[in-house]
Amino acid sequence: MSAILFSASASAEAQNLPVYLDESKPVEQRIDDALSRMTLDEKIAVIHAQSKFSSPGVKRLGFPDFWTDDGPHGVRPDVLWDEWEQAGQTNDSCVAFPALTCLAATWNPQMARLYGESLGEEALYRGKGMILGPGVNIYRTPLGGRNFEYMGEDPWLASRMVVPYIQGLQSKGVAACVKHYALNNDEEYRHQVNVVISDRALHEIYLPAFKAAVTEAGTWGIMGAYNLYKNQHNCHNNILLNQILKRDWKYDGVVVSDWGGCHDTEEAITNGLDLEFGSWTDGLTMGATNAYDNYFLALPYKRLIQDGKYSTKELDEKVRRILRLFYRTTMKREKPFGFLCSESHYDAALKIAQEGIVLLKNERNLLPLSLSKGKRILVVGENAIKMMTVGGGSSSLKVQKEILPLDGLAAQCAKYGVQCDYARGYVGDTVQSYNGVTVGRSIAETRSSEELLAEAVEKAKGADYVIVFGGLNKSNYQDCEGHDRQQYGLPYAQDQLIEALAKVNKNLVYVNISGNGVAMPWVKSVPAIVQGWFIGSEAGEALASVLVGDANPSGKLPFTWYQRLDDCGAHALNAFPGVWRDDYKIIDEEYKEGIFVGYRWTDKQKIRPLFAFGHGLSYTTFKLGKLVADKKQLTAGGQISFTVSVTNTGSRAGSETVQLYISDKQCSVERPVKELKAFQKVFLQPGESQDVTLTIGCDALSFYNEAKGQWTAEPGIFEALVGTASDNLTGKISFELQ
Repeated sequence: MSAILFSASASAEAQNLPVYLDESKPVEQRIDDALSRMTLDEKIAVIHAQSKFSSPGVKRLGFPDFWTDDGPHGVRPDVLWDEWEQAGQTNDSCVAFPALTCLAATWNPQMARLYGESLGEEALYRGKGMILGPGVNIYRTPLGGRNFEYMGEDPWLASRMVVPYIQGLQSKGVAACVKHYALNNDEEYRHQVNVVISDRALHEIYLPAFKAAVTEAGTWGIMGAYNLYKNQHNCHNNILLNQILKRDWKYDGVVVSDWGGCHDTEEAITNGLDLEFGSWTDGLTMGATNAYDNYFLALPYKRLIQDGKYSTKELDEKVRRILRLFYRTTMKREKPFGFLCSESHYDAALKIAQEGIVLLKNERNLLPLSLSKGKRILVVGENAIKMMTVGGGSSSLKVQKEILPLDGLAAQCAKYGVQCDYARGYVGDTVQSYNGVTVGRSIAETRSSEELLAEAVEKAKGADYVIVFGGLNKSNYQDCEGHDRQQYGLPYAQDQLIEALAKVNKNLVYVNISGNGVAMPWVKSVPAIVQGWFIGSEAGEALASVLVGDANPSGKLPFTWYQRLDDCGAHALNAFPGVWRDDYKIIDEEYKEGIFVGYRWTDKQKIRPLFAFGHGLSYTTFKLGKLVADKKQLTAGGQISFTVSVTNTGSRAGSETVQLYISDKQCSVERPVKELKAFQKVFLQPGESQDVTLTIGCDALSFYNEAKGQWTAEPGIFEALVGTASDNLTGKISFELQ
């Protein structure tokens, strides 16, 4: 049967459509019909790649090829069919949205929905059926090279932010592919790390965001991780894929291998992998050219069926899932229109960035900058002039524009007649290209580090304000796929620069550009500190608008910012990056800290972080009223609501995030001092008040019972703690679970 085109205006009955093409029929019935018509070769073909980013459809039956693309922050430029270099197209530039650490820092699910919808429209315009993201692996250590792609350390925050992202993306007919499932917390030897972890830590910390993506958002794709769990690679891991994902969570979507994450044909057949991508590459390097027929789920699988070792039972299940994906995406006739680089997308990128920027410190109310004619601002630092949308691994983009911090601030200064000067201060990485994308001004530098430091210090002496843009970048061993950081401190002798500037100018503002926390030994000497993240196309505009006060910062940290590396549980227990086995083929990495990740660890050890989880200041002030509960006792299956009044007591409009933590006061197992279980962001005009009600059920009181293999809420006394950061909880009320 050849592919047939049908008139959209003619009725299905008049066309006498085959069931698989008849949109009036239930999808599962259409899948059955299509599957019955496919040959063995066609079935084998659709379960593995045909190019770097595509898998074949079924041309004989009219199913088009299926195209995926990175990444979670924007639609990656197209590469050549069988090479990683750029295809050289002129219509594949995109809008770069803020990295997911910034999205998480908004603590605003509405921003996540806007993010997903905007990205979905860009992907739709580019003909992509699946975006390889978002990422929801847990921020276990600040050395994690890929933390900037994820949503922080807390499973509840990540869960609440990933659901609307997926719903927004898939509302445009583009599949999400949530990654990297699961326990992907190392980059350095990511194909060889075998994670050793308790069932409780797995279920309480590392799986909830994935579970929410499946059971609440209904994600159509899940990407397996490179690492191993219980000595089995996660792209074909029986426990993670068959038992937890498909049996317990009843996942009906497609499991996609990470590029080169498949290692064994028979495990891939039986252990839940549906669609294989990227084998014979490690994601960046070449193996055999056009090796697609040699993939583990290609000819080797076909031969096992032909030899009688396997029936087509497992194959048909994989194909069924892929056909379901086709009907949700490429075979869905009525889809919204796609847009590329539209004004609305830039507006969305700007809004998300502004809401995610975190004001960490603001002594003497140094910020916002007081600009008037005749004043002089000095901008210092390589990160003020370096493009951050290029590099970092698979999330690297080819953008239509990226407003740099120096340009954004200079434009603001021009409005007020303020002189904006620049000094380099330090040299980090002057490369501004990745995989054939070369953009931006040259930032080559021939002067010595001593000359750069001296210039910055001299210029700072006469400035009204000094704004340092420092931090990390997208180079190897910083915020980058493929490698983890090698130190907690700032690179490129930035500490020396900041300390020298602080001695000659009291109005020093430090803006940290990164997806990770960093050591700040000079923190007491710098009056104002801003966390600026990697925030994409509108970076300079967003940062400048916050610095000058056009936008009031409202971001909250999605992770604990440690004073020193050993304040992190994984490092305090020497549990990162693991121990090589005797044959040096596998690294066993035991998560010795268990459930005590981030603020759970610092609470347990009574360690004061540099900046707490949930911390973030504003240019206005807020006051929380008395916390009240609608009941004192909670029964199984019931709910309890906590209400607190929030008042903007300052002179500016602004947003505050009310955070609810639960503390179990009597339990048969050790539990964290407190855990985030609800939050809500509210926008208030000066003098305005609003009641915020946060409701929880018994699930918020539960722990994973390893003995029973299930979630358990034990009767007893609990405390609800409400405030504006994990270290600023002003309301407390006790209640009983009967």
